[in-house]
Amino acid sequence: MQNKNLKDQIIRMSGVNPKKCMRCGKCSATCPSYDEMEYHPHQFVYMVENGEIDELMKSNSIYKCLSCFACVDRCPRGVEPAKLIEALRLCVIRQKGANHLTANDIPKLIDDDMPQQAIMSALRKYSK
Repeated sequence: MQNKNLKDQIIRMSGVNPKKCMRCGKCSATCPSYDEMEYHPHQFVYMVENGEIDELMKSNSIYKCLSCFACVDRCPRGVEPAKLIEALRLCVIRQKGANHLTANDIPKLIDDDMPQQAIMSALRKYSK
């Protein structure tokens, strides 16, 4: 029953209807973090739809998402996988009662090859 509640909460928080997904994979094909992710954007949508929330919550893929919304722009059905990932990440943070990153963690992760988009995304993944 807890998975059903989490699934409903994630769908409500994100405002995304995962049933609209036709599994074309265009979202994953455009994802700049594809190679870094255990679960790809189209898999997130499918897994949320099927209530496979526990596996997603344990995956580091929710922190690999750059929140660039390339998947949202590419989706022909307007499913918005990035919003599901953001909602899932927020649920994990709330359950842990802490953040995955702190502001002080970010500078030591930055190098000269780090895209500015990734830095901004990291800053969005913690709260003050």
